[in-house]
Amino acid sequence: MKTSRFALMTLAAALVGAPALAADKVSFKDPTGDDNGPGTYKYPTDTVYKRGSFDLTDFTFEKKGTKADVTLGFNTTLEDPWKMGSGFAVQMAFIFIDTDGKAGSGSTDTLPGLNVKFAPEFAWEKVIVISPQNSARVKAEVGNKAAAAKDNVLVPTRTKGSGRKVSATVDLAGLEGDPSQWRFQVVVQSNEGFPAGNDLLTRKVNEYEGQHRFGGGNDGDCDPHAIDILAGEGKGDASEVKAQQEMLAFECAEDGTAKKPATLTMVGGMKPAAQPAAQPAPTEQK
Repeated sequence: MKTSRFALMTLAAALVGAPALAADKVSFKDPTGDDNGPGTYKYPTDTVYKRGSFDLTDFTFEKKGTKADVTLGFNTTLEDPWKMGSGFAVQMAFIFIDTDGKAGSGSTDTLPGLNVKFAPEFAWEKVIVISPQNSARVKAEVGNKAAAAKDNVLVPTRTKGSGRKVSATVDLAGLEGDPSQWRFQVVVQSNEGFPAGNDLLTRKVNEYEGQHRFGGGNDGDCDPHAIDILAGEGKGDASEVKAQQEMLAFECAEDGTAKKPATLTMVGGMKPAAQPAAQPAPTEQK
């Protein structure tokens, strides 16, 4: 008995399109051109916000003992116009991790300034904050504005931008296990050195874009402050653009509060990672 050529070809196609998942390393892709949140957002007008600055293209998490290397790809060459010293300036990202896949275990609320929630079955245990700000500033902001969650917030010991990639190294305090079984969500925001109110170094989205404000949202506090996220299965398929927009859909009440908040899911994790679709039974070749 020999495996049919059809079955082999189907298996090969499935593996090519699947996200890369191994015991200590996971990688996901995101479509280009979807850096507009729910489909309506526009960049600030200042020239430092280049086209593609917040367009996530790929994400890799690799565990190395008690540390992990994280890499984020963007759809433009990174620059440091504000002299942050880390090789990038306008980008910021929050990497939420669900380690157990259990509804009700973890948090569905996010950090101040993002205005998104997670579905209960995707509650997160840890979040990594990727920022061009120095770690002392980030930790101080977390302590002042997200004290209840500070034990679950990981701030990298090293963050660097080069070419189109932002890379970081983080200590995995309290984060043990197999990353291929975890679920991830990356929320792309913009580094704001003078954040409003209780926002954690994030840039606001308003109804109309301004020099340093995103537009296409709402002047209240009901719109998601997320410019790009992972969606679908994290393969970078065109269908994931629609999936992103559906997750980031929101509805505001008359007073500017959230009537229907944007609710996120995650990619990767608890389902069999690289299993192809059910195959036809092998047929004997004559």
